[in-house]
Amino acid sequence: MLKLYNSKTREKEILKPLEKNKISIYVCGITPYDTTHLGHAFTYVFFDVLVRYLTFAGYKVNYAQNVTDIDDDILKKAKEKKTDYKKLGDFWTKIYLSDMKSLNVLLPTHFVKATGSIDKMVEIINALLKNAYAYRNGGNVYFDVSKFKRYGKLSKFNKRQMVLISKERGGDPNDPLKKNPLDFILWQGVKENEPSWDAPFGKGRPGWHIECSAMVNRYLGEQIDIHGGGKDLIFPHHESEIAQSESYTGESPFVKYWIHTAMVLCSGEKMSKSLGNLIMIKDLITKYSPNAIRWVILSHYYRHPWEFEEKELHVCEDYVREISIALKQINKVSAREINADIYLKDFICIMNDDLDTPKVLRLILRIAKRIQREQNKSNIKELQEVLKTIIAALGFKL
Repeated sequence: MLKLYNSKTREKEILKPLEKNKISIYVCGITPYDTTHLGHAFTYVFFDVLVRYLTFAGYKVNYAQNVTDIDDDILKKAKEKKTDYKKLGDFWTKIYLSDMKSLNVLLPTHFVKATGSIDKMVEIINALLKNAYAYRNGGNVYFDVSKFKRYGKLSKFNKRQMVLISKERGGDPNDPLKKNPLDFILWQGVKENEPSWDAPFGKGRPGWHIECSAMVNRYLGEQIDIHGGGKDLIFPHHESEIAQSESYTGESPFVKYWIHTAMVLCSGEKMSKSLGNLIMIKDLITKYSPNAIRWVILSHYYRHPWEFEEKELHVCEDYVREISIALKQINKVSAREINADIYLKDFICIMNDDLDTPKVLRLILRIAKRIQREQNKSNIKELQEVLKTIIAALGFKL
């Protein structure tokens, strides 16, 4: 049985989907105002492997990933570049999709833009206002966290920690229009030279958190099995999603399993656009094979932060070459037969323990070495078939 680490309970839990043989997954996507970096790829390659493995295990997967195409950051960048925010978003979204395709990342079932669900956001905010979970002030609409007693249960932060982190991550605890420093914005009143939409509570644009709640609800339903993203999204983004979604639907839990990827570091700091310490996928692709880049990513356990070192890519190119040689090998003389299925069972056992991809890669190399030593033609064929099954489940294209 597949066990996954749930960020909410901080334990590995056996996957028990809401609906038999079906899995719903939502992963927070990009804000398209710059290019795709290795930190992005670490998250989306991991969730690609999760989706592939769930499919391998017999589940029908309904996977939604969003594009935050209306946001403070994208509007700021568009202003700097003196361009339309839609053109900027479309340009970088195409680059992102191209980068993911080069790494053999499958498209989600639903790849959706936030601006396509404004009507659902308005509907949710209206309901939250009607039921007194939200309030209006100065043209804005805020979620009242005092009305949601479970706020903070995902992150486990105390109020002081939440205020400090909110300030670091785009919130404004000092906003004088708020009743409480932790109240978060659902709708921003119209501003000059900014895009806006009509709503019963005033013309404006959505806040960040409400976008994902709306898209989850529209494409996957009121409750979902898995919600993922980078670890830095736990607070305030995912914490706020829980509050507004459960207040809107009355259903709890909004998400059964929260899964978060660790940060990729460069020069000792989290790789991020704001710090400018980015390793771009478009640059790596010009020097290394997509399989080697994917191998580097999967050689790091998804919950452990890691420091990028380019020398790893040279080693991984050698590993990929070794696997390719093993898949092409044909031989030799008859000898004793083996049971190649034992390797497939090992693969399933390893993956069922919270998708331990580094351990699977070591298994792959063991199988490749075994093929190169093997004398029996039928044994080689069996081993190659098992190897093909495993590398396909991990998304390698060899």
